[in-house]
Amino acid sequence: MVKTYTLKQVAEHASVDKGAWIVIDGAVYDVTSFLSEHPGGKKILLAQAGKDATEKFWQFHSKKVLDEQAKPLLIGQIGNEGHSSDQVKDFEDAVLAKIETAEQVPAEAAAEEDEDTTYFGDLVPFGDPQWYQDWASPYYNDSHRKVRSAMRKFTDTWLTPNALAWDQAKEIPPEEYKRIANAGILAGVAAGATGWPTEYAQGIPVPGGIEPEEWDAFHNLIVIDELSRCGSGGILYGLLGGFGISIGPIMHAGSDDLRRRIVPALLRGEKRSCLAITEPEGGSDVANIVTEAKKTEDGKHYIVNGVKKWITGGVKSDFFVTAVRTGAKGMGGISLVVIERSEGVTTRKMDCMGVWASGTSYVTLEDVKVPVANILGRENKGFPVIMSNFNGERAGIAIQANRFARVCLEESIKYANKRKTFGKKLIEHPVIRAKLASMSQKVEATHAWIETVVYQSTQYDAETITVRGGGTMALLKAAATETFEFCAREACQIFGGLAYSRGGQGEKIERLYRDAKAYSIPGGSFEIMQDLGIRQSVKIAEIMGAKL
Repeated sequence: MVKTYTLKQVAEHASVDKGAWIVIDGAVYDVTSFLSEHPGGKKILLAQAGKDATEKFWQFHSKKVLDEQAKPLLIGQIGNEGHSSDQVKDFEDAVLAKIETAEQVPAEAAAEEDEDTTYFGDLVPFGDPQWYQDWASPYYNDSHRKVRSAMRKFTDTWLTPNALAWDQAKEIPPEEYKRIANAGILAGVAAGATGWPTEYAQGIPVPGGIEPEEWDAFHNLIVIDELSRCGSGGILYGLLGGFGISIGPIMHAGSDDLRRRIVPALLRGEKRSCLAITEPEGGSDVANIVTEAKKTEDGKHYIVNGVKKWITGGVKSDFFVTAVRTGAKGMGGISLVVIERSEGVTTRKMDCMGVWASGTSYVTLEDVKVPVANILGRENKGFPVIMSNFNGERAGIAIQANRFARVCLEESIKYANKRKTFGKKLIEHPVIRAKLASMSQKVEATHAWIETVVYQSTQYDAETITVRGGGTMALLKAAATETFEFCAREACQIFGGLAYSRGGQGEKIERLYRDAKAYSIPGGSFEIMQDLGIRQSVKIAEIMGAKL
């Protein structure tokens, strides 16, 4: 039985000496112990003590504050003055349900959802892709809906509530990496557009409980898109960044022995991997890397020396998929090898503008002994492998960037419908609606392009996609990251000062504004993507007989 109080009793607790109680939506909270911890100072709370602070609370806070921080302070409800017994009972049930829900341990991402998925999510306009809200689409079926439901539950339970803490700590707890592996998410990312990796994923559940043979590129899109709802580039980079861009070359260019030895441990989260291409001397100019790999006299090993920089996830990695120079200058002298963490390999975390939890690092290689059997593909033929891998990396960046842009849009629409200025809600100001309209146009257009490109990967082989789709993928990456930067800026303007401080209602916006540059620069900077996109598209068009 929930304890009940009258408003008169609450009014008697309006000071430090007598205790500070406030009422929010009919629930009574004793905030005395929280006075000294309140970010705005105790006077703000004391000014509302003994009163119904519902309107003032919702003006500055989100439901997350009630669900998480205020729960221990909940002491009861306003009693049945003027209410029927049924109304009182309904309120008691609602309060108890709030407490019980917060204490439940939710199912993992592999659990199937039994729900009405006709209208999915919060139904905020453009807050989710259109097919979530019963718009017809040729791309999705029930298996995609099951994966969507499972991933949303996983993100809402394990990622979003921890985003601020992990960002501030600049690290994701190791057990959380194992959790994402146990939910089958790493295996889903590794599947990409090529199908579930059954041979290497023994005992690993398929997200949503679907059959492995059902898995396609759109399931992969949903996994990355739904994880990105947490609103943290650091979490996405930290959990999937290094792994996602390094598992492909191992799967597609490694020997059978190498794959059998490395891949299962990576999919189970027991080991970690990253891609080590960029160097202090240059990033996008891959053909001119200088890290050197010389063969030993017996021809069984390479001795590797060099430095890699801005390596996502490198600080925690066990395997480094590394571009090295085994031959002459230029792209014809580059090889790709898997370097295992061993003597001569040192990593050091980098301090960056954003994606703080990503584990981005320097990787120093000093006389590292690497078996020749660890080569991916053939010696001096690593450049094509790197280039084909860039398509997958850029696709992942585009998906994340566009959902982050959508998060900025969704948060802005919700806030604009709550915040009042000059006597009316923000959403009632034409200038704010114009901002939301521009954000919506860019997000929806980019998402439609993403779906079109993903569909092509289900229709053509990897080599065709690499050759014909390289220019398109470069332009898509540029468009998605430009959309992200635009929406992050506009969201900052809508949230005002709340987006300039960490935590609170503007938490996601402040963090994503910092993270945006980690998407427009890595994987090929915006300017280079625009130039490459057109150059490669024109070149392919000429080969195919275009009349230019």
